Amino acid sequence: MIEATDLAPIREAVRALCANFPGAYWRGLDRERAYPEEFVAALTKAGFLAALIPEEYGGSGLTMTAAAAIMEEIQASGCNGAACHAQMYTMGTVLRHGSAEQKARYLPGIARGELRLQAFGVTAPTSGTDTLSLRTTAARDGDHYVINGQKIWTSRAEHSDLMLLLARTTPREQAASRTAGLSVFLIDMREVKGKGLTIRPIRTMMNHATTEVFFENMRVPADNLVGVEGQGFRYILSGMNAERILIAAECIGDAKWFIAKAAAYAGERVVFGRPIGQNQGVQFPIARAYIGMRAAELMVREAATLYEAGKNCGAEANMAKHLAAEASWAAADMCVQTHGGFGFAEEFDIERKFRETRLYTVAPISTNLILSYIAEHVLGLPRSY
Repeated sequence: MIEATDLAPIREAVRALCANFPGAYWRGLDRERAYPEEFVAALTKAGFLAALIPEEYGGSGLTMTAAAAIMEEIQASGCNGAACHAQMYTMGTVLRHGSAEQKARYLPGIARGELRLQAFGVTAPTSGTDTLSLRTTAARDGDHYVINGQKIWTSRAEHSDLMLLLARTTPREQAASRTAGLSVFLIDMREVKGKGLTIRPIRTMMNHATTEVFFENMRVPADNLVGVEGQGFRYILSGMNAERILIAAECIGDAKWFIAKAAAYAGERVVFGRPIGQNQGVQFPIARAYIGMRAAELMVREAATLYEAGKNCGAEANMAKHLAAEASWAAADMCVQTHGGFGFAEEFDIERKFRETRLYTVAPISTNLILSYIAEHVLGLPRSY
């Protein structure tokens, strides 16, 4: 195994793998809104998607810092890790809160690539980011739970074998506390498709393979429950911190890609007898984007370090995601502006990456919710929502 503390070999290996999937590959998928099966298979075979699974279950046993480096390099190479990034952070809930039997049953298969755990069913269409108001219910019926409701923006549901699902097992008005009464289930979608589970794709501005999922009297074994009934909201919080850190790392990779593209073009493009990069009006936005990226990169590293040390990193994970998403979007806008009309041309890949990186100021949590979190939990201001 590559030592987790030595990131250079990991970064080099990821770049080498990504070199086999150039812009033409992604442009073709984008036109058809197709899932990158070959790319995901290559990442899985190389062990990158099992980075955070312990070696005892067949994973790589790497740190969050190493996992973040993997996702960053994927994006910095012009590829799209959103096709599979959930496989890294969703399994953390099973690892931390699942039973010994669940971990033994699922984690080795995920590590080997025989199972995909890439679907995370949390958001409901009526509640959005107000997770505690979700209406999907799971009622105990003997040795099964019967699940009814709907999820939206459940990405990769069509390409995943397993789904981590958050549902209400106790009515909100009967729950002991505001955060109680929600439970997590590990659903084997292969067993319930067409038997209470319906998946409908949602076409979006970028190729993201997202869906809405409907549950109608879907019966699942009671042993699909992860941890203790009613404690699910607490279980997913640490997983959400991992999600924010890894997606922040992706945004850093995107920003590096845009900055490198812009700097190279500005040095080569000659207008009025001189490279456009000689003009401060072109130089300064590129330099500003670089400074913003580096600042965000430091916060991502701090959040990852705290996470792998087992410390509370809620504030740092949220700030990292906020700063990185803002930095990548600023770099994307700068890159289009630097290229002028060519920034809109498909063959340059900029417009595709521009659309892809725009997502992260909205998802998986909007920058507004992050600001509200920091205001309340860090600055001690009154709760605003």
